[in-house]
Amino acid sequence: MVTSPHSETSGTVVWTERFLGYTWSPEHPMKPARLQYTMSLAESLGLLDGVEPLAPDAATPADLMRVHSGSYIEAVRRAGQGPPTPEDAVYGLGTADNPVFPRMHEAASVIVGGTLAAAREIAAGRTRRAVSIGGGMHHAMPDSAAGFCVYNDAAIAISWLLDHGFDRIAYLDVDVHHGDGVQRAFYADPRVLTVSLHQHPATLWPNTGWPEETGVGAAEGTSINLPLLPGTRDAQWLRGFHAVVPGAVAAFRPQIIVSQCGVDTHREDPLADLELTVDGQRAAFLAMRELADEFAEGRWLAIGGGGYGVVRVVPRAWTHLLAAALDRPLAPETPVPADWIDQVRASAPRVEPPTTMGDGGDTAYRAWDGPGGTPEIGDAGQIRAQRAIDTAITATRRASFGLLGLDPEDPRD
Repeated sequence: MVTSPHSETSGTVVWTERFLGYTWSPEHPMKPARLQYTMSLAESLGLLDGVEPLAPDAATPADLMRVHSGSYIEAVRRAGQGPPTPEDAVYGLGTADNPVFPRMHEAASVIVGGTLAAAREIAAGRTRRAVSIGGGMHHAMPDSAAGFCVYNDAAIAISWLLDHGFDRIAYLDVDVHHGDGVQRAFYADPRVLTVSLHQHPATLWPNTGWPEETGVGAAEGTSINLPLLPGTRDAQWLRGFHAVVPGAVAAFRPQIIVSQCGVDTHREDPLADLELTVDGQRAAFLAMRELADEFAEGRWLAIGGGGYGVVRVVPRAWTHLLAAALDRPLAPETPVPADWIDQVRASAPRVEPPTTMGDGGDTAYRAWDGPGGTPEIGDAGQIRAQRAIDTAITATRRASFGLLGLDPEDPRD
């Protein structure tokens, strides 16, 4: 382990500037600058002092074929060499969401390679925690790109882990969009628990992730979905998380937790309608780390995902993710360094940069206390919000908890 003025590190940071090659069109909302700003913010804060990032290799065709078909991989390779062809559309390429860009296959393979490198470090026992903010492409399907995702790095890494000593893996997805590609990959596999908290599928693409999606066959009960209404804030989101996720993880007893840490749940995100703060997102990362410590001997693989507040949101949120993985606490009230502010003002002059590492969000929440237990507190809006999350909690627990041997009505489970 590497030492620094902070403390001995307990995690691995996977990073290469090759991640920045995953570049769509100039107008596309997923901009690689969000990754660059994150790493520069972490460096400006001294968070990475003494840490040597692990530079990954690109995933091989054999790696990709754990999840994707050979014909799709070849289509991605061909599309990235241009010119566009009508066949691209068959594979979800050349659309507004997934426009073709040069060397698409190579760039997407490096993203997968980053998540695989993190998985291999943990599997080899060289680290307990590893984070690759370039990953999190959870929508990619076996034969098609979807939702800004070319290759599904999360599913590929989980598949690799299943072949290298792990047979109980929990995948926790806190992106605002349902983790549909990973759920689909393991929907019939009882060795993988997939849990997704996301904006309600009636209100947001990909329009999946209903509580009733619980897995099939021997895997019934290992797919858990908590859909959240637009406007959900920190207190309600955290109440929902803690009412569903710890109980499911405890019952499943994973050997490792894989977390997709999309931050498009933020109140400023332009593509969705939840209202979390960076403070709430930080609380979610710490909660998932604690679950790994409690139930998986500390093994935690964290990856990025969605997040389109390129300057004001993603860099701060994922810097907190890096801090959590490295066990180097970073308080939300920490000032944003002046040199970083100057950097982003020079490159994005129309965006007002944040001045602290938090939004002043209140992450206190009331623990769920069973169906019908919503206390009559606060103003009418707060009461309605809490009743809405309680309705969602109850639906999710009733759909899946019994299949895990838990009592959906008992808040102790």
